[in-house]
Amino acid sequence: MAWGLGIRLMPVVCRRAIVTGRVQGVFYRATSAEKARALGLEGYARNLPDGRVEVLARGRAAAVEEFLQWLWIGSTASKVTAVETGEAEWPDQMPEGFSGR
Repeated sequence: MAWGLGIRLMPVVCRRAIVTGRVQGVFYRATSAEKARALGLEGYARNLPDGRVEVLARGRAAAVEEFLQWLWIGSTASKVTAVETGEAEWPDQMPEGFSGR
């Protein structure tokens, strides 16, 4: 085996989600950041002026997909009505970790 140790590289993906519903003022961003960190993801969750939340997540493909499914759950006080997802580019000046901006 050419790898020597049998190490398999996990694909890294970046996804953007727009979350609609009662997602501002209900700890949605903070809860999202906590879940993302637990999954080892980088990115952010931030409020949009129209009441939605934008989420950018980068990490192992399986972890990102799990996180995108979790966005439907959110915080205990939130009520998610839609999650639109798509591929995204990772910004050049992005800080490390995951923040609830």
